[in-house]
Amino acid sequence: MRILLVEDDDRVAAALRTALARQQIEVARLATGRDVVSHLAGIDVVLLDLGLPDVDGIEVCRRIRAAGDTPVIVVSARGEVDDRILGLHSGADDYLVKPYDAGELLARVHTVLRRRRPEPADDVVDLGAGLVVDLARREVRDDGAGRSPVALSRKEFAVLALLARADGAVCTRERIVAEVWGRTWPGANRTLDVHVATLRTKLGRPELVATVRGVGYRLGR
Repeated sequence: MRILLVEDDDRVAAALRTALARQQIEVARLATGRDVVSHLAGIDVVLLDLGLPDVDGIEVCRRIRAAGDTPVIVVSARGEVDDRILGLHSGADDYLVKPYDAGELLARVHTVLRRRRPEPADDVVDLGAGLVVDLARREVRDDGAGRSPVALSRKEFAVLALLARADGAVCTRERIVAEVWGRTWPGANRTLDVHVATLRTKLGRPELVATVRGVGYRLGR
């Protein structure tokens, strides 16, 4: 994933670049708004501050939207309701008020991308040995056992679905927690580990959810 960060504060930009790099996200950064449109090629999401030194962020947002459909998330200290409404009416897909939690930002980035790139209605992931994940029906079936469903909780299914969509790529712990729970907290990693352990037991194939030590999990086949 490649993000364009439009932020004039060097300290804020550096901290955010570091946080996103841990999630294997590439960040390009601009400190002003005048050249944003010419830098949109290959960008998945724009993170846009409104308090830019040359062009007001609202105008930049309008220019981005006029140029195409690249998702825009406003990240601004302007937290009044009128500011948020104006940002959304100007074409922003989401609006996050500073200071914010990095996990929440990551969750919003992935949510915006899912909305822009919806999963096909018949998306079924074959895990092998008769086990399939039906993303549209939000169920796991063991086709080798008469199509009987595997009973998973909502969070367990959400973890498995995220790994299935990644198609073998590693999902970091931070990304899984942010997307599935929508927030982070001190015991988040332990909660994730418990859900993964339960998921492995219910699937009956522990190797399906492989641990990547020090990073996260990926789908094993």
